Amino acid sequence: MPSAEIALVFGTRPEIVKLAGVARRLGPQARIVWTGQHWDAGLTTCFFEQYGLPRPHHLLNGVGGEARGQQIGRMVATLSDHFTKRPPAAVVVQGDTNTAAAGALAAHCAGVPVVHVEAGLRSFDNDMPEEANRRIIAPVADLHCAPTPTAAAHLLREGIEAERVLITGNTVVEATLETLPTDADAQGLLARHEVTRDAYVLATVHRPENTDDPARLAQLLDQLAAIDPPVLMPLHPRTRAAIDRYGLRRSVDRLRRIPPLDHATFLALARHCRLLVSDSGGVQEECTVLKRPLIVVRNSTERPEAIRAGFARLAQPGHQLACALREMLADTAIAGRLARIPSPYGDGGASADIVAAVRDRYLSAGHRPGPQLPAPGHTADQALTATAQRF
Repeated sequence: MPSAEIALVFGTRPEIVKLAGVARRLGPQARIVWTGQHWDAGLTTCFFEQYGLPRPHHLLNGVGGEARGQQIGRMVATLSDHFTKRPPAAVVVQGDTNTAAAGALAAHCAGVPVVHVEAGLRSFDNDMPEEANRRIIAPVADLHCAPTPTAAAHLLREGIEAERVLITGNTVVEATLETLPTDADAQGLLARHEVTRDAYVLATVHRPENTDDPARLAQLLDQLAAIDPPVLMPLHPRTRAAIDRYGLRRSVDRLRRIPPLDHATFLALARHCRLLVSDSGGVQEECTVLKRPLIVVRNSTERPEAIRAGFARLAQPGHQLACALREMLADTAIAGRLARIPSPYGDGGASADIVAAVRDRYLSAGHRPGPQLPAPGHTADQALTATAQRF
């Protein structure tokens, strides 16, 4: 008898945020599997509670904090054993984390179909661990839920069959809209952090390309400390450890350091800041819903849509970041311009579309995949024409 459950593999804070809507819509058909890649309670526990998710049905132990190879290897072994002993109808993974790559490989080893949410993102930067993770998942995924036409085009060009690609938008849109506090509640949060609307910068840094290079991290912190508006900086555990390891307390002491934030508080602070500075992938999407400008402090990005739409600008620490900070802080009309630009990541219906496709393909009595894009043989641009207008 085929299983009536869909396993959702979580392991990080962004995965909780982006798969919560899918889990809620699946209801009792959702089996939540938690890998523990993010082991800090400040990064995870409050997010489960905030999104009304049940405790995970299956948990892995001893994964958080390990080196990448050990972490992925242990997750693949443990998850493949779980999926073999108790096979779900399908396994859903999200994004480009070690958890997502391990979950997809484990499901494939167990002969279980893989659904990849946020499929098709490409930075074309092989130095990024996340790029490798994305490319590991693509060949083994059975259904690719691409957030944008650009992401879908990448998959088609890589030889993924069109009937396996569904353009859904990004689940972050509804997660942001559902979680954003009211203006009244936001005003209280701003007062608590002693900032006023449009008069502060909100910065987050956590990626290895910034935290594992002491000179780069020092330069980034010094450049943030040199600007006029106060800078609120929620400290990720990795960043906090790097600051201590490299002796950068003097640089960070000039910033307003705060603990990691729950999602609602972060969104409230992001919605009313003058400028966002971050190396986060999710913030590149959230800024298009919040209508706030963002400097992406990275070497490359797999989310060019936010940049093309005018919400974000890519800049490395040093001359690029200095110019971006100066120019974007001086642009007093930017907020008005961004308010009129729709998010390139969809209209907030991604979770519903994903769940409908999953139920149709893996939980219905008859398997009716139905092509979501024109049949193979069309060019990527032709194949995407019919769906691009949604975004």
